[in-house]
Amino acid sequence: MKTAILKALRQNEGYVSGQEICDALNVSRTAVWKDMKKLKEEGYEIESVSNRGYRLKSAPDILCKHELCSLIDTAWAGSEVHFFEETESTNTKAKQLADEGAKNGTLVVTENQTAGRGRRGRDWLAGKGTNIAMTLVLKPEFAPNSASQVTLVAALATASAIEKIYGAEAKIKWPNDILVNGKKVVGILTEMSAEIDYINYVVVGIGINVHKQEFSDDIKDIAGYVEQDGLPVVRRSELLAEILRQFEKYYDIFCRDLNLKNLKTDYERMLVNKEKEVRVLDSREPFNGIAKGITDTGELLVETEGKTVAVSAGEVSVRGLYGYV
Repeated sequence: MKTAILKALRQNEGYVSGQEICDALNVSRTAVWKDMKKLKEEGYEIESVSNRGYRLKSAPDILCKHELCSLIDTAWAGSEVHFFEETESTNTKAKQLADEGAKNGTLVVTENQTAGRGRRGRDWLAGKGTNIAMTLVLKPEFAPNSASQVTLVAALATASAIEKIYGAEAKIKWPNDILVNGKKVVGILTEMSAEIDYINYVVVGIGINVHKQEFSDDIKDIAGYVEQDGLPVVRRSELLAEILRQFEKYYDIFCRDLNLKNLKTDYERMLVNKEKEVRVLDSREPFNGIAKGITDTGELLVETEGKTVAVSAGEVSVRGLYGYV
C-alpha cells in the first residue's frame, strides 16, 4: 500500500485528502495513517494538515520496492520489481528469476552489491547509499546473433538518462563504458541464455557510481562518479526511473528494426571515440587508427592504413583516456 500512497502523493502537487486515498485504495483511515507513519520513519517528509490532507515535501535517497514502483511509469521495463537490501550480483539474481519464469522487463535492484562482475570478469561493487546496481530481464524474439547490440542500446539509454536528469554531458566509450568528465561512471554487463537459434533470456546489468565516493588505488585514475564538479545531487531512484524510460524507448526501436540504424545518430553524438585516435587491442595483432563511428550492427569503424576496419570485439583504448597517451 505504501507504493499506492506515494503514487497518489506524487501525482498531486498540492494536498491529497486522507479520504481520497482511502476511497482509491478501499482501506480504512487507520490503515492509511499507519503506512504514512511508516513512510515518515523511512525519511519521507509528509506534511499533514487538518481539513486539507497530506502533501509530500521531500523523499529520502533510498532504493526500495515502494520507492521505485511509485516512480516507474514505463509500459513494460520495470513492470515487476525485485529489490534486495544486499546481494552478491543483480545479474546472478536476474538469471535465477529468468530461469524460474520471470517475465520480460523484470527489474532486479540492490542497495549493496558485494560480488558484482563487469566485462572480462572484472569486479563491480556497489556500496550502500552511493551507487545503483540494477539488472533488466529481457525475453526477446530476435536471433542470438543480434543480442550483442543490446549492450549498445543500454549504454545509449543510460547516457541519455544522465544527460536528461543532470543536464551534464555524458560520453560513451565504445561499446558500453559511460564517462562524465573523462572518468568511467557506468559499467554494463549483458549476458545471455540461448539455444542455437533461440534466446531464452538476456539480462542487462547496469552499475552506476552516482554520489561522491573514494576509489581504491588501482582504479582511482579511471573511475569517477556522476555528481561531480557542481552537478546537482539527485535521488538515485529518479535516475533509475529515467534509465528505464530511455531504455524502453530505444530498445523498442531496436526490436522494430533489428539493428541500430535509427539509433546511430544519437549513439555517435555521445561516442567519445569518434574522430579520435584509438588503439585496438586485438587478440591477433593490436593496431592504431581513427574511430569513425559504428556500423548498423554496432561494430566500431576504425580507419587504419588507408582502409576501414569494423571492430566487433576486443579492448579499445582512446588516446587521452585510461592512461593511453
